[in-house]
Amino acid sequence: LKQISELRQVSFDERNGLRIGATVTFAEILRSEVVKDRFRVLWDAASVLADPVLRNRATIGGNICNASPAADSAPALLVLDAVVEVAGERPREIPIGEFFTGVKRTALKPGEFVRAVRIPTPPPGSKGRYYKWGRTRGEDLAIVGVAIQVNGEKDVRVALSSVYKTPIRIGAVEEIFKEGGPVEEKIKRAVEAVRSNISPITDVRGSKEYRVHMAGVLTERGLRELLEVK
Repeated sequence: LKQISELRQVSFDERNGLRIGATVTFAEILRSEVVKDRFRVLWDAASVLADPVLRNRATIGGNICNASPAADSAPALLVLDAVVEVAGERPREIPIGEFFTGVKRTALKPGEFVRAVRIPTPPPGSKGRYYKWGRTRGEDLAIVGVAIQVNGEKDVRVALSSVYKTPIRIGAVEEIFKEGGPVEEKIKRAVEAVRSNISPITDVRGSKEYRVHMAGVLTERGLRELLEVK
């Protein structure tokens, strides 16, 4: 598949958004000024995925098709409302929120493969970051990963990795920020919504209780940074 030129292309325009071919590597994503400037949450995720050597080989298509609950690119794609272009006997598109169906499982059918990932252009002034918590500063799977996209005070999205059977977007957070009230109070409620809507496991990288705690810590840290609340 890496020999198919169409799958190695990155394109962007304001109307159609960003389109990343399935075999584009994370190293190539990191070299894209458009991704860094307009889709920062995805750039952040790419920058902490594995290590520089693996980022030269690892592709965005491979990362999502592997369907690991700990996939770094997945939370970023969830908060960006990405769509997966699928090739097969009948080409189709799958919203990223419907793509992951379980641990190492996707909505792909036999004979299908991912052709590209397409992301709509965020509105002007949008901000996004990805916060990864691991055991080391080097290559490691996330104990918890939190992607946050802020498209305005009333459009705030949070998605996480390593806390559920699939990467998960927390819809309750979005409902909280659509309501009125002080931002400080919304952040507190959002943290509790995250903690109550995840179900992590205990493994060699961390306990369930530790993951729940750190999911809240990273969510609060990110919301305060992006909403500029001290």
